[in-house]
Amino acid sequence: MSHKAPASRADAERWKANLQGEVDGAHIYRAMAGNAGDERLATVYAELASTEERHAELWRGLLVEAGLPARPGPSWRARSMGFLATRFGANLIAPTMAAEERRSRAMYDDQPEAAGTSLAADEYSHARVLHQLTGGLSGAMLRRFEGRHQQIGGNALRAAVLGANDGLVSNFSLLMGVAGATATHEPILIAGVAGMLAGSLSMALGEWLSVQSSRELYENQIATEREELEAFPAEEENELRLIYEAKGMAAEDAARLAHRVMTGDREIALDTMAREELGIDPDELGGSAWVAAITSFTLFGIGAAVPLLPFIFGSGTPAIIASTILAGLALFGLGAAITLLTGKHPIQAGLRQVGFGLAAAAVTFGIGSLLGTTIG
Repeated sequence: MSHKAPASRADAERWKANLQGEVDGAHIYRAMAGNAGDERLATVYAELASTEERHAELWRGLLVEAGLPARPGPSWRARSMGFLATRFGANLIAPTMAAEERRSRAMYDDQPEAAGTSLAADEYSHARVLHQLTGGLSGAMLRRFEGRHQQIGGNALRAAVLGANDGLVSNFSLLMGVAGATATHEPILIAGVAGMLAGSLSMALGEWLSVQSSRELYENQIATEREELEAFPAEEENELRLIYEAKGMAAEDAARLAHRVMTGDREIALDTMAREELGIDPDELGGSAWVAAITSFTLFGIGAAVPLLPFIFGSGTPAIIASTILAGLALFGLGAAITLLTGKHPIQAGLRQVGFGLAAAAVTFGIGSLLGTTIG
């Protein structure tokens, strides 16, 4: 009967962390497979989940041998990510998972237990697969592969959290500044409503101008590329060949593919050059300016409305206290929500967000008090 040396505390903690990561990955990929929008994508995500589950068994076995607990459930973050995938589709969190796989692809390179197993190779494979599904393929290609048309990704979640946070912090600070300057209810309420509307309109206009300007720039670049294709087809074919070679394709294969593209349908050639040379997706052109504007208006308005609510239904010190509590809870929620993208601890991130928001409000309240005293 063989006797193994007891696991060190450092090893046990590392095994627990590895097991938790694999359990979380399997949970998220299962959720993504359940709402991938396409049978082929669902198969890919299911295979990723199976690999994570196989990895988990190795770490679970080591913990069991050491007499340690080895049945962790999915973490809060994994459950939240799984909920988002189930509710809104796998594409919402695919960019986040791709970034996470890229960061952790070398995690098993130096772990002795992974020697002689496929763990390290699997992690690199996962990173490549997710890269092809998100960064390696254009948004339009991904949506065609999925069989649906939507513009949702990790950046959308980030924009939603930050948009609401901007509205919350700016209007909360404005309300506290006015509350510090005057004890009268009406000016505080008027300032809050005006701040909410002005900020929402400003954000909407800014987003509309940004996206519309990008669209017009892309359209101009594509029009120029069309003219170059007509006037200098040989030069454009040579450019495409060099692009393919730079991506690692053999010279003969690159020349053959570039020639085939350029001597075929002109619209396909233009589409290819726009993607490969300009880095532009002709099917998107930066998205809809109106969708961006409406989304920004709505998210900023929702955030700005949170600290304003107590002043609609109350006044004086109770309203100030209630507004501070509501704003603090909302700030904590937003700080915790952004950890779905960053992977940081939600409580730490939430408290940090609360600290920054309350500090900003305290500064404006103090300035408002000084100004109110001076003016009075």
